[in-house]
Amino acid sequence: MLEIIKQPWPWYVAGPLIGLTVPALLILGNKSFGISSSLRHICAACIPSNINFFKYDWKKELWNLFFVFGILLGGIIASQFLMNPEQITINPDLKAELSTYGITDFSNLVPLQLMNFASLMTLRGFIVMVVGGFLVGFGTRYAGGCTSGHAIMGLSNLQWPSLVATICFMAAGFLMANVILPLILSL
Repeated sequence: MLEIIKQPWPWYVAGPLIGLTVPALLILGNKSFGISSSLRHICAACIPSNINFFKYDWKKELWNLFFVFGILLGGIIASQFLMNPEQITINPDLKAELSTYGITDFSNLVPLQLMNFASLMTLRGFIVMVVGGFLVGFGTRYAGGCTSGHAIMGLSNLQWPSLVATICFMAAGFLMANVILPLILSL
């Protein structure tokens, strides 16, 4: 049984399980699926101040904090006990392209040449980690939610803004992966 859990699950199993989260949350508690709002709840709980953005009853969203904690705990358990010892499979064409940028270590889910403390002190690392992190956080707030919230919850509720946001996420992802990222990696 443990060997089955360690293997990557195919899309036709993992996708429906993620998708069934939406009706389960709606039916069981009339709750919306989303992760990005949990940071606001944490700040409202931990930093009592006179900022209007944090003046709301965050205790009504306590379930969301437990949900996010469960995701964090699940990630820790999976990374410590359920890691697949086999090398991560990467398309040979992608390996060849990344090697032209000096990225050759594929032993982790994220290339170590990009995500480590030493590369943070380089222009390329700073752009990827700090500027990229800021843009993701800003975009999440500006779009009124993250990719999972819009693409999973919003689309299943037939919300027009979520369709627009998901199309923009996809377009920006294609632009980033094919145009902007090669420019950054060549720094």
